[in-house]
Amino acid sequence: MDIAALIDRYDAAWNAQDLDAIAALHDDAVVFHNHTAGERVAGAGPVREHIGAIFARWPTLRFERRALRCGADFAVSEWTAHATHPDDGRELEWDGVDVFPITADGRIARKDVYSSSGTPRVK
Repeated sequence: MDIAALIDRYDAAWNAQDLDAIAALHDDAVVFHNHTAGERVAGAGPVREHIGAIFARWPTLRFERRALRCGADFAVSEWTAHATHPDDGRELEWDGVDVFPITADGRIARKDVYSSSGTPRVK
C-alpha cells in the first residue's frame, strides 16, 4: 500500500474542496477529530457533512504541506493553511499536523488535527 500516494490524493481533494474525492478515501467508520477546535465527528456521512460545512465557511481554505512521514499503517502530515477570513477579509495562515491511521484496505480511519488555528498569523 502506498500511503504517501493516498495522502497526496487526499491533500489534493482538500485543496480542490472536492467532497466526493475526500469521502471516497474515508473508511465508513471514519472519525474526524479537530483537537484544537474541539470538534469530533464520527461516521462517513456526518464527517462528509462536517467537512462540507468547513468548505462553505472557508471557501478559500488551502493547505501547503511542509512534511509527510509514513509508516506501515499511518501518516503524519505537517502543513500550513492559508485562507481569507470570511467575516473581515484578513489573509490568515496557521500551522498544523494531521495524524492519519490507515485501515488494512488502504482507507483513512481517522483524521486527528492539531493546529495553531486559534492564533493564526495575519499576512
